[in-house]
Amino acid sequence: MVTILRQHGMRFVIYTADHEPAHVHVIGDGEARIDIIGLKVITQGGMSDRDVRRAMTVVEENRQLLLDTWRHYHG
Repeated sequence: MVTILRQHGMRFVIYTADHEPAHVHVIGDGEARIDIIGLKVITQGGMSDRDVRRAMTVVEENRQLLLDTWRHYHG
């Protein structure tokens, strides 16, 4: 597990032994998985809609960094 970013009280994490599609785990008050390429929520568990919207904004703003990191670990 590699923490890429910390913003708004959330950690944006990519697991080194994960699966497609390219996604980031967002951990805060609850958790969400967000598709980096499609910019859509894959799962949302216990995270408020407000925090998910904030997380989506962060992923969108840092999309290239997240995608580069995903590719570094997953090819």
